[in-house]
Amino acid sequence: MPILSRAFAPGLLMLAAGSATAAPPATSTAPVSRDATPATRAVLAEAARNLPPEDGQDFEFAQRGFIATWPDSVIRQANGQPSFNLAGNDFVEGAVPSTVNPALWRQNKVMRAEGLFRLAPGLYQVRNFDNSSVSFIETPRGWIVIDPLTVEEVARAAFDLLKKHVADKPILAVIYTHSHTDHFAGATGIIDPRDVAAGRIQIIAPKGFVEEVVSEWMMAGTAMGRRAFYQFGYFLPRDPKGHIGMGLGPAIAAGKQGFIPPTLEIERTGQSLTIDGIELVFQMTPGAEAPTEFNIWIPSLKALCLAETATSTLHNVQTLRGAKVRDAKAWADYLTEALRMWGGEAEISFASHHWPRFGNGVIRGYLSNQRDTYKFIHDQAVRRMNQGQTPTEIAEDLKLPAALRKDWSVREFYGTVSHNAKAVYDRYMGWYDGVPANLNPHPPVEKARRMVKAMGGAKGLHKQAQAAFASGDYRWSAELANYGVFADPQDRTARTILADSYEQLGYQAESAIWRNIYLTGARELRQGRPDGFGRLGPSYLMAATPLDKFLDLLATTVVPERAGDQRLAFNLVDSISGDRFAITLGNAVLVSEENQALPGAPTLTAPKPVLLGILFGQVPLDAMLAAGQARVEGDPAAIRKLLPMLEQPRLDFAIVEP
Repeated sequence: MPILSRAFAPGLLMLAAGSATAAPPATSTAPVSRDATPATRAVLAEAARNLPPEDGQDFEFAQRGFIATWPDSVIRQANGQPSFNLAGNDFVEGAVPSTVNPALWRQNKVMRAEGLFRLAPGLYQVRNFDNSSVSFIETPRGWIVIDPLTVEEVARAAFDLLKKHVADKPILAVIYTHSHTDHFAGATGIIDPRDVAAGRIQIIAPKGFVEEVVSEWMMAGTAMGRRAFYQFGYFLPRDPKGHIGMGLGPAIAAGKQGFIPPTLEIERTGQSLTIDGIELVFQMTPGAEAPTEFNIWIPSLKALCLAETATSTLHNVQTLRGAKVRDAKAWADYLTEALRMWGGEAEISFASHHWPRFGNGVIRGYLSNQRDTYKFIHDQAVRRMNQGQTPTEIAEDLKLPAALRKDWSVREFYGTVSHNAKAVYDRYMGWYDGVPANLNPHPPVEKARRMVKAMGGAKGLHKQAQAAFASGDYRWSAELANYGVFADPQDRTARTILADSYEQLGYQAESAIWRNIYLTGARELRQGRPDGFGRLGPSYLMAATPLDKFLDLLATTVVPERAGDQRLAFNLVDSISGDRFAITLGNAVLVSEENQALPGAPTLTAPKPVLLGILFGQVPLDAMLAAGQARVEGDPAAIRKLLPMLEQPRLDFAIVEP
């Protein structure tokens, strides 16, 4: 699961030595949360009646093999600030509150089991110290670590717990199963890059790992980051009216992140690697949950690591924070392949989220149902698409078969059938649903103004929205009130109805991320956008990101109205790597050509961090020249002219209002 720390604007804090995920900043006033309405209580009561039977298996598996947990309720950063609050989910106890979907409440009760667990002799996990889990394979001389969490602090705490209660041995290898931050960015908390460089520790990842890490956060990083605040409920309080986990885990740890590139990439399914006598066999699964990913079979333990291709929830075919659409059919096919390769032998399955499973029959049934769920959504979305249904029509009434709905492991705690079906449509057909009226609609503000006028003005809209809310039709009251807010952001009545509607929709949602999105929208309508989160950036990835990728991003910041018909040309040279680029601007299009030089054009030479600081507006060009950190051969006028033409991305753009 990609998380928000990876998605921050790359033009920010690029000169910093490291990067951190921060705890949510304090806000000046608390938002007013309302109680569940009678309509919401009725919806949740019906949801409770339709829950699968409880056999206690998930609770038993989640608690099996418990050894110890962190001795304090809070894992702290070096500055004393919390990295992760282990007591954050302590309120998830007893009867289901009227403000939480009962299935989601149950999911978080299972995830309350936190700490170090033994899955088998030589196989351990630390779970719920973060949104993700870290796994440890013991070898005669040391440890193999799989997916070392999001930040250094929780990774270090997990390894300290292992050393204290199992064996104090060195780490021989670290495995990144896929290219999402919560599976690699904590590595620098438990290993020294110098040991990697000296060959004492291997870093193993799927082919194309670095490229995919870089590419996903680069171009759309800012937009993903802003939307990730919604998806992960980053600013919501952890209580029955706020954050109830994220479907995949309890919360995201805060702290310092780092990046150590792999020393070995796995290229093909069936490829085997032996580390200190422990054989690992890999299955490549690119294009499923991540662009590059693998599962791992450990023959000596009869254990199958499923990374994030099968967890204890329906996953996202397209994540709501934004990303390229995943391939639901390929996802299902990989699970079929895993069943064929190891389904007859596996006695333990574990993943980088949630709890493990034990027993061959359990694992075969689990993998089969996970496979069938993704394939059902794919096949039925395509069938309906080919019958002429639009994405919203497909999503409205597509339901899993009864047998799958009874399986807790494919419940909609993270992904949903609704938005996954739309993603399948989008993968094949794109954004246009085929309805001519939707080919060129008015943009949101203009459409909202026309809709308000058509309803007899703001008072007419208020009347209809209030009636919809009173009847419990919160989807419709939200849509109507949204028109009111976009037509006039100062319309207090529309804002109130919209916030209240979002809140009730959040309370009703089984999906933690739907809940987070709705409740964050309500919070921002009532309280405004949070302060203090716009200056963070993934500087820990800077060294791994080639300069040409940053120049591609820079081209997306040109403002045509500022550039006009100007034409500019200059050269850039990274004084550390020697990389050279010819830069031209014309027709408001910035073009960079690697390994080229423009004769007679000025040349700016500096280390990559300084070049980026200048180009992304962090440090003044003249100050860097005066300090001797950069130099220009020729007249720097072209560079000076370019910089005001650029508009840097912002993490605080509006979402619930224009």
